[in-house]
Amino acid sequence: MSDASSNDADKADRKPARPKPRLPRGLVDRGPAEIAATEALVAAVRASYELYGFEPVETPLIEYADALGKFLPDQDRPNEGVFAFQDDDEEWLALRYDLTAPLARYVAENYERLPKPYRSFRAGWVFRNEKPGPGRFRQFMQFDADTVGTASVAADAEICMMAADTLEKLGIPRGDYVIRVNNRKLLDGVMEIAGLAGDENAGRRLIVLRAIDKLDKIGEEGVRELLGRGRMDVSGDFTKGANLEDSQIQVIVDFVNALQFTHLRYTRSADEITERGLKFVNVSDGSPAGYYVDDNGSTLKYLLEKFSSSAVALEGIRELEEISDLVQAAGYNEKRILIDPSVVRGLEYYTGPVFEAELTFTVLGDDGRPVRFGSVGGGGRYDGLVGRFRGEDVPATGFSVGVSRLSAALAARAPKAQASGQGPVVVLVLDRDAGSMAHYQRMVQTLRGAGIRAELYLGTSGLKAQMKYADRRDAPCVVIQGSNERGAGTVEIKDLVEGKRLAEGIEDNKAWREARPAQVTVPEGDLVAAVRDILARRTAERSPA
Repeated sequence: MSDASSNDADKADRKPARPKPRLPRGLVDRGPAEIAATEALVAAVRASYELYGFEPVETPLIEYADALGKFLPDQDRPNEGVFAFQDDDEEWLALRYDLTAPLARYVAENYERLPKPYRSFRAGWVFRNEKPGPGRFRQFMQFDADTVGTASVAADAEICMMAADTLEKLGIPRGDYVIRVNNRKLLDGVMEIAGLAGDENAGRRLIVLRAIDKLDKIGEEGVRELLGRGRMDVSGDFTKGANLEDSQIQVIVDFVNALQFTHLRYTRSADEITERGLKFVNVSDGSPAGYYVDDNGSTLKYLLEKFSSSAVALEGIRELEEISDLVQAAGYNEKRILIDPSVVRGLEYYTGPVFEAELTFTVLGDDGRPVRFGSVGGGGRYDGLVGRFRGEDVPATGFSVGVSRLSAALAARAPKAQASGQGPVVVLVLDRDAGSMAHYQRMVQTLRGAGIRAELYLGTSGLKAQMKYADRRDAPCVVIQGSNERGAGTVEIKDLVEGKRLAEGIEDNKAWREARPAQVTVPEGDLVAAVRDILARRTAERSPA
């Protein structure tokens, strides 16, 4: 090989490889339809929160890692569970993993000037450095509302009522959702009975809470494994367990089994209740496995009989009684707000009532079988989070809507209403001389001046390809004007949606030419009115029945 050939080969070897276009795991791209649906959802949630007197505040996506605190999804190191990095001062920074910890920092930093109670809401992206899976993403949007500065249980009851109202405002009717309520003090009392009280057991308590929270997904046997040495899932990943003794495990399992079906009446089918051998029972009849009660009063009575030996559990039960009384007085019965001791919430910072917003209607799962949609949001009381910065507890409670998951629920329930990513009206180009292009551009500006989304086709393709382009842009209609139409002072407008619909019934080209489906010729001065008429028909078709 010559020296020149050798040099050319060396240069080829040194040529950098082209990057591969690939999306990181656990992240998704979003198109116009998804963005439009999300914006509509956020606007509705915002209106609901504002109706309750909450006001907006915005915090950055990045916080100091120590401000996020020991309540990270995984506590072992700053970049475990969160996405973290060091700045040029060697300070650890992290992408926020929820909207509550940044709020706590904001309130503490501005405590003296904020009104108390301080009522705020925030919407934004959060990030989790966790293993992605079906419906589990590393970036997702939340929409929170929080009341900081009052210990009154009335604030917790109000959050529950607002959560119910918000779901109804989004078009989810009563009977298709339930706000489930528990109290971490009750759970702490159960932990105390199981011998897991004290700071030295904080890590094991967190593992236990997360295990209980996964009951619906992994069943009792899976929970037992997580309470013991650990569990390996179907992918081969191993999750470390709490390493409890058998007697401790039994206390936790007995509590969960005794109460996990409290909400069956509102979230499960009658067939499933029968299959599990469950039945309505009075408290005095005892508590068979899968104990099933039919109202908040029965649940609270049972809790008092079984767990009031723990002072902290008794305090939690009394708070649940107060919440039940307040929401009942405001007209929210068990079909809307339900006392359900199986609710856990995974994060450690909750200190009192905890809430879960659950959708009870069914959708088709990956296997084609109907499944209950499940949780779309939750929250609870976190009286110690702001106090980390101030050296004293500051009472607070809040609720978070999972925007991405709720958007998926609405799409599953009413796909036509969610398919709102309508594109612009496209003005096609038949003649490309300067005078014609200027005339086309004036038509586009006329439509835009009337508040109609419109674009001029700027490619170089012919009419057939332009029609395909408009179709891919989800254009409701196209505007066509050749030299003959321009000379006559007219334009042709083709309704693409109606055209597709009519074309399904036309079998030959002759019939197509004679029908000229959904295409009208109007004076150029009537362009705006004719386009508006087509857009109005499309809007009516997209609206839910």
